Amino acid sequence: MNEQDNEVVNEQNNVQNNKQSNAQIHANQRRICDKYGLPAQAPEAMVALAIGSLDQSPIYGTRIELPENGTISWFIHCGAHSDASDFYQPLHAAHLTELLPQVLAYLALPSGTKFILDRAGYEDVWREG
Repeated sequence: MNEQDNEVVNEQNNVQNNKQSNAQIHANQRRICDKYGLPAQAPEAMVALAIGSLDQSPIYGTRIELPENGTISWFIHCGAHSDASDFYQPLHAAHLTELLPQVLAYLALPSGTKFILDRAGYEDVWREG
């Protein structure tokens, strides 16, 4: 097998691994929704993440109703919240696999839901309202 053939095989393996990873993520999302008796709501491609807070704990997530013409319903930060206008940065949700994989299972929770996680395994999910 030449180098070009190896690249094709590696790319095919990467595609297969991504499909398996996505299937596992969706299964985990369904499990979390079922655990809390909540309907699943597909997440948008973008989230708002407080990147500067990633070294803190616990992890907080809040899903709002998607505003008209909006692209982000999830707001995620770690540690203390800030009212600074640049606290959250828009991010493709796919980057969470590297930056904050702990939250992936929670992204199908419906609008109006919040979660808190710590790095020792604590978890709480609740609805506002």
